[in-house]
Amino acid sequence: MSAQPFVIERVYAAPIEKVWEAITVNEKMKQWYFDLADFKPEVGFEFEFTGGDDKQQFLHLCRVTKVVDGKLISYTWRYDGYEGESEVTWELFPEGEGTRLKLTHSGLETFPALDSFKKENFAMGWTHITGVSLKEYLEK
Repeated sequence: MSAQPFVIERVYAAPIEKVWEAITVNEKMKQWYFDLADFKPEVGFEFEFTGGDDKQQFLHLCRVTKVVDGKLISYTWRYDGYEGESEVTWELFPEGEGTRLKLTHSGLETFPALDSFKKENFAMGWTHITGVSLKEYLEK
């Protein structure tokens, strides 16, 4: 697998503060992202959630690695029982009246060569999450 990270950018008709809350406040995240037991935008905070497809579910183990309040949050993303560790970074930029989000998921090549961990699957997932779920949440 290529060591190139997956990167996607989206522009939302929502102020940066609203987007920041959507990606860092657990009660809001539950409405469009994953059902996390707890989440805090604090370096070192660890969280987990289960996700996958109809065939298989995976326990995701994550740890917040960087926070720049209102602008950037990064966390590790790995799977319980599998090799590899990746990192997801959400960056926010003012864009006119709205907000531009740049999501980068790096380290995908560290995961085992299983169909579930193919870069195309991450691309489909993040495209839906950023382009449908988060967009609908922010712009409703």
